[in-house]
Amino acid sequence: METESLRQAAEKYLMNTYGERAICLVRGEGCRVWDSDGREYLDFLAGISVNNLGHCHPAIVSALKKQAETLIHCSNLYLIEPQIELARKLVENSFADKCFFANSGSEANEGAFKLARLYSNTKYGAGRHFIISMMHSFHGRTLATISATGQSKVQAGFEPLVEGFVFAEFNNIDSVRQLADEKTCAVIVEPVQGEGGVIPADKKFLEALRALCNENDIILIFDEVQCGLGRIGTNFAYEHFGVTPDVLTLAKSLGGGAPIAALLARQPFSDVFTPGKHAHTFGGNPLVCAAALAFVTELFDKKCADRAAETGAYFRSQLMRLKEKYEIIKDVRGLGLMIGLVMSRPGKGFVARCMQKGLLVNCPSEAGETVIRMLPPLIVTHDECDRAISILDESLAEETQSAAGE
Repeated sequence: METESLRQAAEKYLMNTYGERAICLVRGEGCRVWDSDGREYLDFLAGISVNNLGHCHPAIVSALKKQAETLIHCSNLYLIEPQIELARKLVENSFADKCFFANSGSEANEGAFKLARLYSNTKYGAGRHFIISMMHSFHGRTLATISATGQSKVQAGFEPLVEGFVFAEFNNIDSVRQLADEKTCAVIVEPVQGEGGVIPADKKFLEALRALCNENDIILIFDEVQCGLGRIGTNFAYEHFGVTPDVLTLAKSLGGGAPIAALLARQPFSDVFTPGKHAHTFGGNPLVCAAALAFVTELFDKKCADRAAETGAYFRSQLMRLKEKYEIIKDVRGLGLMIGLVMSRPGKGFVARCMQKGLLVNCPSEAGETVIRMLPPLIVTHDECDRAISILDESLAEETQSAAGE
């Protein structure tokens, strides 16, 4: 079906929650994708940090094929071998003692909130259920996770929100201390704010958070849904900062494109989930766990995070050269291959220019629509980075000329 016909069908049959979608992607391989008209693109968005090993990685494709021919789904009322092996791999390579599997980052964060409240209620009784989140954070699209998201535009129209979430200033420990009291059960933070504009946490801020939580028996939750699993140059984002949380949430890239999320926790917090306290029908089913096991095996065993750190440093150095060339670029920020190009004007048109030239990036509205976000696969090469820089250079020149004519 031609792109225009697909667009008309989408308008007719799909709820319009994603706005205008200019192209239809039909095939992917490595860092490249092709649309329904046969055009090729360099994908520097990777499904919003989902295709961390690139599109259709052979190990993931093979695992999906083999598992689909064996057992696609069974209930969590029974033992599931790929699920157990995946949990073993995650636990043995992290701080955690136990795992729970869900379907999305929102669900993983919901699980973290439930775990924190249950732990506190069991130990201290009712009333100690408040969770401190950060301004400009993003934790999902369910009712509880938008309530935990520090952005009013995400929450607008869904009131009344879930009670019990309060917001501190990111990277300001005094702001957190002012909110922490006898009613606080947890603090949730993204080590790198993604939708908020690719803003890394300060190491000292996370260290102070850890100390505050230790002093008050408050659970520290790291939301690594976007920034984890190799994205910033370490297997888990917390490793980059040298600060260990009590609870960690993962999703996006965990299944290499298959929908799976994980809630990791250390004891005693992991022990509060007992039979009947939490569950998902599809969480950790055989198919998605086989894909996720293939992904984490590649990630850990082949040291993909180290490659992301090196390539990310190279790519950011080239972006800094563009910053020196174009006044329209105000900042280059990020870690590893999680990068934000901060512009002096809205970036929607710039994203379109890049797409027309064969480069896929995006500009999250939650970041004020001025941050160009780039999340290339961890396997991206220097040559592919150079190609992206060439397209960005051409697009920046056009954007600068356009701005001068306004």
